[in-house]
Amino acid sequence: MSDALLNASPGGLSGPLQQLVEMGGPVILVLLALAVAGLVSFFYLMLTGAVYAPRHSRALRTALAHWAQAPDRKHLQQLRASSGWLARRNPLRNLVMQAMQARLTRQHPERLREVLRRDAGAALEPFNAPLKVVEVVAALAPLLGLLGTVLGMMDAFGAMAATEGRANASQLSGGIYEALTTTAAGLIVAIPFAALAAWIEFRLRRLNTLVNAALVTVLTATLPEPAIDPEPAANSATETADEPSLDLASARFAHATG
Repeated sequence: MSDALLNASPGGLSGPLQQLVEMGGPVILVLLALAVAGLVSFFYLMLTGAVYAPRHSRALRTALAHWAQAPDRKHLQQLRASSGWLARRNPLRNLVMQAMQARLTRQHPERLREVLRRDAGAALEPFNAPLKVVEVVAALAPLLGLLGTVLGMMDAFGAMAATEGRANASQLSGGIYEALTTTAAGLIVAIPFAALAAWIEFRLRRLNTLVNAALVTVLTATLPEPAIDPEPAANSATETADEPSLDLASARFAHATG
């Protein structure tokens, strides 16, 4: 009995697929390839986003709140202390640490904004390629279905023309039914991938807003004024006090020499 099941299983698995390909032609194979590519891109995006997507952790949220109230180096050190495997792969944490370090060293604001804009775009860049693949699948699937329908209709009317108009209605309706199969398959593939593309784009916009809000919090916090070193003032006072004596000695030397 088990041998019979094993022998019957390949035919049972390939039967519906083979029938679908026979009804829709090679366009069905292209649609299946597109669907597989879209699913692979979607799952890759989900797995990558679970690890490398910008996100708010508890340590990051606490450090940002304290930094907004009173910027200090200890908040940067607290973020560096949260060195877990998942935390180190959070690009938002790295961007916030970079911005804090630049603010504490008082780098040029415009140059810092340009660097952070570039690094924030690079952090979201790995998610754009899978989104494009999903969007291409959603856009091409209905067009391929329409192409299959047009080719099927051409075959049906070509067969009717070959019979010199003696084809009956059942033959014509059967050809049209097979041609419309590709349109249905294209829509079945396109509709869910269009919804997935819209959801992924919405998520990327949320991530972009999250990154911008965190960096704006770091950049707009008011840093304390740097301490003034009294030594330069004392040195300048000494130099000022010494200058008249030098001028006076020069004047006396000039007077003595005539």
